[in-house]
Amino acid sequence: MTPPVAGVYPEAAMARRDELAGRMAEAVVKRLSTRKLVEVRDESRALDVIRRIVAENLLAEEKIEADARALLMDHAKEIRDSASDYKRIFALVKGKLAKERGFVL
Repeated sequence: MTPPVAGVYPEAAMARRDELAGRMAEAVVKRLSTRKLVEVRDESRALDVIRRIVAENLLAEEKIEADARALLMDHAKEIRDSASDYKRIFALVKGKLAKERGFVL
């Protein structure tokens, strides 16, 4: 059995990510079409392309978060002993990893 990531099993996380990406793709296509910024000839293809891009982006962010957690776990005792704010340190580490990887959060 695969261990949970952030309290969610990978299959459930993937389903949620795909659902969210689908809703975001629908909103993007609808908004761009309504504002006449794009002309969509094949709506299903446009939705699929945008959904795939958003899902890849969400997956990349999840990977950065997992790597940040792993780094912090390596230094958990030091963080605990220094009474540092875990959320603040996590945000800093996540931001640094994202910047190193050319990923915009």
